[in-house]
Amino acid sequence: MGEEYDVVNLIVVGVISWTTLFLLIRKIFSKRSFEFCNRIVSTIHAILAVTLASLSVEDWSCPVCPLASTSSPKQRQALAVTVAYFIYDLLCCLFDDRFSFDNALHHLVGIVGLGAGLAFQKCGSEQVAALFITEISSPFLHARELLKEVGYRETNLNLAADIVFGVIFSIARMVGGPYLTFVTLSANNPILIKATAVGLQLVSAFWFYKIVKMIKYKLTKTRKKVGMASTGKLD
Repeated sequence: MGEEYDVVNLIVVGVISWTTLFLLIRKIFSKRSFEFCNRIVSTIHAILAVTLASLSVEDWSCPVCPLASTSSPKQRQALAVTVAYFIYDLLCCLFDDRFSFDNALHHLVGIVGLGAGLAFQKCGSEQVAALFITEISSPFLHARELLKEVGYRETNLNLAADIVFGVIFSIARMVGGPYLTFVTLSANNPILIKATAVGLQLVSAFWFYKIVKMIKYKLTKTRKKVGMASTGKLD
């Protein structure tokens, strides 16, 4: 019972802390957009989440072992910090001018899945592995959008951020993701956690499709610009 209260308290403190950090960043970058400030918070969370997930791995020779086991205190702390962030960011979606259904759905899936793991105190290894897989590409996702707002839209630097994000996302979500989904479904995990694993992989596949289209469009556009420049048709 004490551990459950500790997790709940950590989530509550986490939501307050992420909100306070956003308000502080919003004050520092008062001339920037709501989304710009929120993405800075999201970048900080992604780095922290990957770090905490890495520190909570019990055996690096088998990062998802032991399967369907009782989660360790370090694993529960890492998951609670991210649940708090998801709650904060889901609330931010409601105040942002551009509501993102994809982002809101991702957060809802994350809150339900990680919350179930914390409630059952099981599946710790699988969930911190999922946390690592889902957040490892996030700093580059946010970097590409931050670069656009500070004046680097349609530049080689922004294109590089797009490509790095796309590559890391594809490897993590479409290679590591299916493997993690398979072992989660194969192990003796609660049905809610299994359903969440499938849901998260389906969301990842949808985003992968959109990312491939985005990178293909940008590379095609870049090649056209290079071709026009070489023929002297670009001022």
